Amino acid sequence: MDKKTKKNGLRFYFRIYRKILAQDLKSKMSYRADFIISTIGMLFTNISGFITFWILFQNFPSINGWGYYEMMFLYGFSLVSLTPVQCLFDNNWQLRIHVYSGDFIKYCFRPINLFFYFQSEVFDIKGLGQMAFGIGTLTYAWCHIDVPFSALMLLKLIVFMITASLIMIALQTAAAATCFWIQNSFYVLDLVFRFKDYAKYPVTIFSPVFRFVFTFLMPIAFIAYYPSLVILRPDAVPILSWLSPIVGIVFFVISYKIWMYGALKYSGTGS
Repeated sequence: MDKKTKKNGLRFYFRIYRKILAQDLKSKMSYRADFIISTIGMLFTNISGFITFWILFQNFPSINGWGYYEMMFLYGFSLVSLTPVQCLFDNNWQLRIHVYSGDFIKYCFRPINLFFYFQSEVFDIKGLGQMAFGIGTLTYAWCHIDVPFSALMLLKLIVFMITASLIMIALQTAAAATCFWIQNSFYVLDLVFRFKDYAKYPVTIFSPVFRFVFTFLMPIAFIAYYPSLVILRPDAVPILSWLSPIVGIVFFVISYKIWMYGALKYSGTGS
């Protein structure tokens, strides 16, 4: 939390965000056809992933010890975990455009947190459809796995899901921030974003090299695999699963510091 955030207080930022969100939603609703078409497109993308798993398990009873419903649980978990980055941080895709054109300078003169100001300008409402589909997939899978439902389990699910989402937010934020230093930063951001597709698979199905990469270098295993083990395998939870919240928070803080460092060093077109 920087000095501007401390000075204004969280209540101030919630009030500002509510007003910005209202204006952004009004703007999007004025283009209803675009909203409907893009929402349907995202829905079909998620359905195709569901169908892919269904077809796969028509031929194989399990994959490295993971059954159909456990894989569905991972898939639903990853969709819900990725919703915050989809809804709240979608403006990262426009960062390089603002930086290269020089328009980013306008964010530097407002008496509020720079990161908050930039990210709050865009709310991708289509992500709510993704979240609804993910919750539906999670519910469908949970009804078929041998794990009892309880208030404690639900609390664990929510906590680990929130902290898991910080991983993808951190990866995307750090990747987007590379535009402050390199010209072709889109390819960095696009590469990192594409890695999210591997989050819906258990890391144990990959070779040792990729397990290491997906755990310690590009930690997408913390988006769904490790945190979901707290629910799916409650009797044998690995230490990395319990460390998921810490990993998520640490990576988010680091990515925030990188983003802010680049933003505060920004001096206009050509920086």
